[in-house]
Amino acid sequence: MELRHLRYFCVVAEELNMTSAAERLHMSQPPLSRQIKQLEREVGAELFERGSRGLRLTPTGQFFHQHAIQILEKLDATLESTRRMARSKRVMFGIGFVPSVFYGQLPLLVRDLRQKDNVELSLAELTTVQQIQALKAGRIDMGFGRMRIDDPEVEQEVLFDEPIMAAVPCGHPLESTTPTLVELARYPLILFPAKPRPSMADIMLGMFRRQGLKVEVVQEANELQTALGLVASEIGISLVPEQVKRVRRDGVSFVYLADKTLTSPVLCSRRRGEEPSPIMRDANAILEVLVENRRSGRYP
Repeated sequence: MELRHLRYFCVVAEELNMTSAAERLHMSQPPLSRQIKQLEREVGAELFERGSRGLRLTPTGQFFHQHAIQILEKLDATLESTRRMARSKRVMFGIGFVPSVFYGQLPLLVRDLRQKDNVELSLAELTTVQQIQALKAGRIDMGFGRMRIDDPEVEQEVLFDEPIMAAVPCGHPLESTTPTLVELARYPLILFPAKPRPSMADIMLGMFRRQGLKVEVVQEANELQTALGLVASEIGISLVPEQVKRVRRDGVSFVYLADKTLTSPVLCSRRRGEEPSPIMRDANAILEVLVENRRSGRYP
């Protein structure tokens, strides 16, 4: 299957008339009909119903049309971005991240890199597992997550270990305390992210499991803000990394835990054995300063 088949198909799907579509494509009708037939053979399904009143998309054709449009739009956007980068002599640098690391130092790294004239930044919200796949495929150059994943093609650096906090409703019995896991296990737990797994949710559940504690997961949420909204609604409590406390959310209080060893790592993932590009060296230098500020308690 070639791209021209998708373009031809989309025009025919819009016109629902082979003659009109051929005119738009500046070609004669018989070759266009052959191309559509060839596409249907490759797909393995009829995409059009052919009747006396003309063409009509089959249900399969409607599905294929929706996705063909998305593919072509994505391709056109990629081509335009590539041409723009070529004209401006800018280098693409991709960063993947999990949402829970974006409330601390990471936005400052993004800000500083964006100030460089020769960099075109691409940001992608990805789980740590997805980041590993994206690094290996070359879609991103650096990833920030919390899960340790063993892969020979990717190296992971622990930037720092971040204390875990409990997010509780304002007025909750645990507010203004430093609870233990035993105390936390007495209350319904809101877990995030719900999927995909493995994720930070497994880190949190593992803390209870290692102490032989059972918890009641009353609700799962895919988004951190949703989890905090559920906490504010007094549905349950949740466990979050320390930097999340910088989020201002009405009805939610953040309390430190009694056990200071309960932490979540912040990991930076890069392709293993690759000679750092000038942009990567710049990113590493900025990151080193930001991490030192975080470790020493000097927040910008």
